[in-house]
Amino acid sequence: MRQFTAVVNPTAGGSSGTAGLLPLARLLREAGARLDTVYSRSLEHAQELAHDAGARGHVVLAVGGDGMAGRIGGSLSGTDTVFGLVPAGRGNDFARALGLPTDAAGLAEVLLHGEPRAVDTIEVESAAHPRIRVLGSVYAGVDAVANRHANNSRLLRGAASYYAGGLRAVLGWRPAAYRITVDGTRHERTGYTVIAANSGFYGFGRKIAPGARVDDGLLDVVVINEAPKHLFFAMMNELKTGAHVARPQVEILRGKEIRIEADRPLPYGADGEVDATLPVTLRVRPAALNVLA
Repeated sequence: MRQFTAVVNPTAGGSSGTAGLLPLARLLREAGARLDTVYSRSLEHAQELAHDAGARGHVVLAVGGDGMAGRIGGSLSGTDTVFGLVPAGRGNDFARALGLPTDAAGLAEVLLHGEPRAVDTIEVESAAHPRIRVLGSVYAGVDAVANRHANNSRLLRGAASYYAGGLRAVLGWRPAAYRITVDGTRHERTGYTVIAANSGFYGFGRKIAPGARVDDGLLDVVVINEAPKHLFFAMMNELKTGAHVARPQVEILRGKEIRIEADRPLPYGADGEVDATLPVTLRVRPAALNVLA
């Protein structure tokens, strides 16, 4: 029977990560599994707790949102530790990409009896980040600005914070000139954002890269080029289904190594938490993480 260590972010999604773990913990223990629970003081502390548990041969569970999943999963990338997700945040986009059940009984079944699946991770290198690894996507532009607004929101939570942050970011946006190098080929574009996606979802369930797969050894690079702002708002609505990719303003490139630069110090984000400034270089790390899914 598996031995689990759950690393909990107590403030995931503005609520208690513990509350999301309780019904699952009962089912795991009733099935005969052993479950230890540890609480992180920060994302860096969560990584330390995860490595300690992994060194003891435990399955490490990240309890929280995409930031927690990205930091713990990214730090375990390249190790033999088996990783599991307990979605308890605002976005839960990587869990969505893996097709994880949203109910405790279904998730318990996956964690108890599922076989580890090897998935890709993203290595991020910039002045701020010396080759950290994340799981879902790295995005540079208006969405990074919007995510910063959402994370700083004190009045709104959940999807409302993302929509309000997006509105504020778009209204104040001016097109950026990007230099995107994909496996050595340079592309110059002007527009709203560039997203290097390992997962198809980001930003609270938006299907930004419908063709992205977490185990294909490639990153899907979604470029949203310059367009009138009213059209951009229409595209934002289409992110719910992925219909935006049919628009001529949306371009998709694919590759293993991506460098994103811009004509001004634009922010980039990753997995809802990492917040820094371009330029950034991204490399896919194929089959680097063993996850229960």
